[in-house]
Amino acid sequence: MTEFPKKILSRKEPEKRLLLAFKQRAGRNVSGKITVRHQGGGVKKLYRKIDFGQEKMGIPGKVAALEYDPYRTAFIALVEYQGGDKRYILAPVDLKIGDEIICAEKTDVRKGNRMQLKNVPVGTMVYNIEIEPGRGGRMARSAGNGARILAHEDKYTNLEMPSSEIRKVLSAGYASIGAVSHPEWAYAVIRKAGSSRQRGIRPSVRGTVMNPVDHPHGGGEGRTSRGMSHPKTPWGKPAMGVKTRGRKWTDKYILQRRRKKK
Repeated sequence: MTEFPKKILSRKEPEKRLLLAFKQRAGRNVSGKITVRHQGGGVKKLYRKIDFGQEKMGIPGKVAALEYDPYRTAFIALVEYQGGDKRYILAPVDLKIGDEIICAEKTDVRKGNRMQLKNVPVGTMVYNIEIEPGRGGRMARSAGNGARILAHEDKYTNLEMPSSEIRKVLSAGYASIGAVSHPEWAYAVIRKAGSSRQRGIRPSVRGTVMNPVDHPHGGGEGRTSRGMSHPKTPWGKPAMGVKTRGRKWTDKYILQRRRKKK
């Protein structure tokens, strides 16, 4: 799989009309209570409004720029439509400045184009997939991800997800052709602690070095083991290897669970 390197991303300022500023909450909810630990600080960043749906149906657009997005692992593309309207979309692998894309019920199977799943040939890679038609893409949106069309059955399309799970989604939903850009992100190495702090990630302390009052793994003289056969969370619940997914309404669409990595 080829990919454009970061150095050829457009050297331009992002579109001001497509930017939003969010207040950083450092993992706290509206009551000020920490609900997600180890978050806080980090450099200031602006959110880019992405068109995950098909708001420009049937109108061709030209890729004006390829840009970095601080809020996601993938690169984004600035598309200029007829009339001068501009939108950000998730950039697929091998998309280039000057390429033309379109969203329609049925169109050419070309990277970046978007159409209904029922019209996509079997074996094609797709991303930014709708779970519910008309609600915009929800699945396969992070760097390097893409799902493969396995079959069309009745009103459903069978997809092989990036996790190897096979599930069916409504064929009336839309998806974009290709795989999400920047697949080499999976091999990035954070070489110093400062890089994590710039991303808004605060330090994490091991439970074994805490006191017993702070963590079930804590206590003991010197360097000791955790003292239990199975690890626990700071609140005493089982951790690692325990299923956390509850019964969800989407379970009925899963045809085959993901395969465990050996």
